[in-house]
Amino acid sequence: MPHIIIEHSANLAELTDMSSLVDAVHQAALAGGLAEPAALRTRAAARRHYRIADGDPSYGFVAVYARMAPGRDRETMREFLIRLIDTVDEALAPLLPEHPVAVSAEIQLIDPAMRINRNHIRTRLSEPPAAP
Repeated sequence: MPHIIIEHSANLAELTDMSSLVDAVHQAALAGGLAEPAALRTRAAARRHYRIADGDPSYGFVAVYARMAPGRDRETMREFLIRLIDTVDEALAPLLPEHPVAVSAEIQLIDPAMRINRNHIRTRLSEPPAAP
C-alpha cells in the first residue's frame, strides 16, 4: 500500500493530460521505496461540481490523498508527501500563469482492524512467468 487518490477540479482535465499526472504520481510513489509495486494503486477522480475562492472559472484544485497502513515514521511519510506534491506542482507548472491551482496532499492512516484486503495481483506477480 498506499492507495493514492488524486481528486481534481474537472476543468483541469481539459487543460492537461490527467493520465500523465496519474503516471507521474505513481512513479514518484515508487521512487521513494515506501510502496511496493504490487500494493500501490493510483487513481484520479474529477469533481464536476466545485467552487474555488471567488468563483473564477480559471481556478483549479488538486488534492492528493495517500491512504496507508500505520507503521512508518513521520519523517518517512513527510518525505513521501513532499515527493507527491512536488510531482503534481511540476506537472501543472505550465498551467499556473493562466490557471492558478490549489494543490494539497495528505496521508490518511488506515485502521488495520477496519480494513479487509484481498490482493490477487500480488499473487500473480509472485508466480513465475508462464513458459511460452
